[in-house]
Formats: sequence, C-alpha cells, structure tokens
Amino acid sequence: MNEEFLINFTPQETRVALMQQGSVQELHIERAGGRGIVGNLYLGRVVRVLPGMQSAFVEIGLARTAFLHVADIFVAKNGERIEPQPIERLINEGEVLMVQAVKDPIGTKGARLTTQISLAGRLLVYLPQEKHIGISQKIEGEAGRQSLRERVQQLAADVEGGFIVRTVAGSASEADLAADIAYLRRLWQEIRHRAQCLSAPALLHHDLTLAQRVLRDMTGPDTQRVLIDSRENFQKLSAFTQEYMPQVAALLTHYTGERPLFELYAVEDEIQKALARRVDLKSGGYLIIDQTEALTTIDVNTGAFVGKRFGGNFDDTVFKTNLEAAQTIARQLRLRNLGGIIIVDFIDMESAEHRDAVLAEFNKALAHDHTRITVNGFTQLGLVEMTRKRTRESLAQVLCEPCPTCGGRGVVKTAQTVAYEILRELLREARQFEAREMRVLAAPAVIDLFLDEESQALAMLSDFIGRTLSLHAEPSYSQEQFDIVLM
Repeated sequence: MNEEFLINFTPQETRVALMQQGSVQELHIERAGGRGIVGNLYLGRVVRVLPGMQSAFVEIGLARTAFLHVADIFVAKNGERIEPQPIERLINEGEVLMVQAVKDPIGTKGARLTTQISLAGRLLVYLPQEKHIGISQKIEGEAGRQSLRERVQQLAADVEGGFIVRTVAGSASEADLAADIAYLRRLWQEIRHRAQCLSAPALLHHDLTLAQRVLRDMTGPDTQRVLIDSRENFQKLSAFTQEYMPQVAALLTHYTGERPLFELYAVEDEIQKALARRVDLKSGGYLIIDQTEALTTIDVNTGAFVGKRFGGNFDDTVFKTNLEAAQTIARQLRLRNLGGIIIVDFIDMESAEHRDAVLAEFNKALAHDHTRITVNGFTQLGLVEMTRKRTRESLAQVLCEPCPTCGGRGVVKTAQTVAYEILRELLREARQFEAREMRVLAAPAVIDLFLDEESQALAMLSDFIGRTLSLHAEPSYSQEQFDIVLM
C-alpha cells in the first residue's frame, strides 16, 4: 500500500501524519517542552525496593520516579540471559543503575524502565550486554537469515555485545552494515564515558527526534515521498539521511506551497474528528469511543433507517455495518493511538458465519498496524476483547486535558442538585456561625431556580434559621460552583 509522510514543523512542536490512499492513518506529535523519553538512557538511583510487588522505584530526574519490574532487570551469565532472582537480591536502595526508558510517563504513572540496554540504528539494534546475533522474524527464508547472521558476525567480530538485524537490513550491502555497526559502537562508547563522568540522576543519551525516528523506523519500500514544510529542518533531515540512510534521502521533498501542509491534505480536520466521541460511518451507522484510565470501549450502532439501504433486511444491515465498523475501528486505534485493554461492542449478530467474517475483517484491518496487538475474539456476551501495546500517550492525552467544570467525569450536577446542596450548606453554617445576612453566590441557572421553582424552599429555610438570605448570580461560576458569604 503506497504511503507518504507529511511533516509539519513549528518552533513549538513537530507533527507527522502518515497518509495511505489519501487518508490519514496515523498522527504523531512531539512538543518541544514534552519530548517522549522512550529509548532514552539514564543513570538512575534506586529510591525504593518493593519485594511484595517485585519492583522498584528509580529516580532518573523526571517529575515522577520511574518504575522497574524484576522481569525488566537484565541478568546474564557468559553473555546469555538467565532467569532473574527476587528483586531484593538484585538491587538495593541507593544503588546507581544504567537504565533505559521503555514507556513514557502516562497519566499518573511514571516511566517504565529496563536495565537491558538496546541502541537502534537504521539496520541493526545493538545489545551491548549480550553476545548473540538475532534476525527479525519478518525476514523470511532460512538461507537468507543464516547468511545475514554470518555477515554481521564477521563485521562485528571485534565488537563486544550482540545485534538484532532489522527487517530493512534484508537487502543491505556490507558497507551499509559496517557503517551501522561503527555508528552504534561509537555511540555506546560515548554513553559509557558520560556514565563515568556524571552522577545520578542524569540523562546519558536522548533518542532521536520524532522526525528522525519516523525516517529511521517507519519509511520503507511502500513510502513514495516525505513532505517537509520547513527549509531548515529539510536541510537537517537531508544531512541526517545522507549519513545514516542514503536510500531515504531521495524521498525527502521540501514543501513550498502557500497553503499550510496539514490544511492542504485535510489533516487538521482529521485531528478535530479524532478528538470526538462519535465517529460516523458511510453506511449511516456510527461508533462511540470512550477512553478511560482502565480501558477503552467502542460501541457500534446502526443509526436510524439504515436498513432501507439493504432492502430492509436487518441481518444484512447489521452485518454490513459491522464490516465497515471493523475497518474504521482499526484506523481509529492507530489515528488516536489508543492502547491498553480495548473492548469492542459490535452490533449483535445471530449468524456465526457473520461473526467469523467480521472478526476476520477486523484482524485483516489490524494487520496494517505496526503496534503489537492481541485479539481474543468474541466473548459469551458478544464483545471483542483485545489489547494494543501502549508505549506513549494517546492523541487526546497529548492535545487535551480534563474539563475544569466536570473534572473529566463527562457530566455535571444539575442546577436542582446544586440548589439542594446550597440549602443544606446554609442550614449547616447558620447553626455554626452568627450572621445577620447570608448571601449565596452561584451560577445563573442555580439562582434562576431559587427565584422560580425553589423560591418557597428558600423562604421556608430563611424563616427556620432566622436569617436574611440574598442571591447573587455569578456568570463566571460553573454550574457546580457556589459560595456563601456571611454578612
């Protein structure tokens, strides 16, 4: 499937859109003040070991301490990994470790770390603590795999550590492989030197920028071009590709049009749609996507009067809507970068054949996603359970924040509920404090309710507590906000 990348640069952020057949499939955003840390190497200090959870908290210089699980502690013998012991035997509080971030901080959770260091190049991944040469599973043919392994072994004979041969190295020349090995070897020497000179916590190595990672990891045989709307960054990326990936350099194009790049390709509109709960389907149905901290739910609905499109046959309507929804959901997962546990509620289908066809279509659409995905099929309740590896914040988490009015609940208390809370608070304060008059400051909708439907309740309370009650509407108040002033 032909694809192209659009890279939009501003001083504040970098945005990358992956386009396939004229449609936005993925969005990546990196802001100058909040660059992701996955791949970064740190000199960290263990601040707390939790034997009960077989984990530890490590200070690496971020706002929150990072998390290290015993399974992510690399223990080797003669260059071969062995099963780790209990964490309390491996590390101690106050100990200094070289660690690498494998997950960005998300929400209230700190970054996740590993002590197994890996440095990615264009063709190879360097594993300084290991000795073996691994080959990407996507490189097929045992003869070709063995040939690659032998070539890398010969080229890296004097290098301590092991390598993983990436998929893009399948057709690489020996000169390309040797250049990648030399680059990774030089990088590791620089990191080790910094580790000896700095004191924990400290950043030892910052991974590539978003644009550089996209060129290194995501461009491939299907990539037709990479459009870049900044002359300065076009020149920087051209120099980067010329040095590390000459085959990609020819794909880079400087966009000089008057219209903004993302506006020309309707990416701005797609970003706005990707922040909405509702996603309309061409058939007339729609999806409702709700993202919570625990999981993401996706509900498929037929919409109104859709059955007329298919001769009024309800089973066909449901089946065709679910087929379209399967493709759209796969795209939305990539577009929104939704991760973790995902529950999909397709419209109920009586036919087992229809369910199998929808699941097959769903898996086919998900096959284009580079992120690791597990689909468990339909449950007894007719739901599809799946997981998608979460490595960075979702699009909504990057671009949005919880509503200051509802606090992220998605709902607010009714004016009547707030009015009753005010009545209870007036009674409580009247018993606790002496005051001639009590003034209520609240949102206009709440004050209007006191002047109309609840005027009798307010008058009865005034008589009961023996205080004068006055009302004042504050347009700047949210519906749930109120104050009581004693006068």
